[in-house]
Amino acid sequence: LTLLFPLRCLCFIMSTIYPLKDILVIGQFGDYEGKDEKDLLKITEKKDLLIVQIVQYKNSTLPIDSLTIDGLELINKPLLVSNNDNTRILWNGPKNWLLTSAKLNLIEEIKEKFNEKDFAVTNLSHSKAIIEIEGKSTKEILKKGCPFNFNDLNKNNCLNSTYNGMSITVDMLSDTPDRVRIFSLRSFGESLYESLTDASLEFGYIGK
Repeated sequence: LTLLFPLRCLCFIMSTIYPLKDILVIGQFGDYEGKDEKDLLKITEKKDLLIVQIVQYKNSTLPIDSLTIDGLELINKPLLVSNNDNTRILWNGPKNWLLTSAKLNLIEEIKEKFNEKDFAVTNLSHSKAIIEIEGKSTKEILKKGCPFNFNDLNKNNCLNSTYNGMSITVDMLSDTPDRVRIFSLRSFGESLYESLTDASLEFGYIGK
């Protein structure tokens, strides 16, 4: 019994350690001199998001049209994202979705609606690093390390690919200006951050 309290404390402490806390630097970097701040790229770590993978089993006959999460449908079409102000549901493959939400308690609704017979639901919130890039050169940064044709990526599109050999998911949040959210495994977080910031030096960027 004497071990239970320390273990619980350790779990809480681990959950509040963000993937990039030891490497993320605040300031202006690269070719920023003489440029208006609004013309520089902004690179930040996104924190405190619920991230849940939802997969419908192949033998499931349950129609997904009848299911919603936070008022959003599960869209089973490549590249598309269903979204509102708090929640985004990314198409992650056939009958496979990645949900992200600022509503951390949304996991309870998901568990209630998606039964174990038809769906595999996995909470990935503490296993991902999340980096956001904003600015007119955002797609140029992505092109440097990823083979996808980013000229075809529009607002509320998403994709799975690699960046310099690291598996990533890209979610296009906005196109006025371009803003993307990039997900990687937590263990790749620091390497991905270094790779993206190195690629941003020629344009100048603000680390936030």
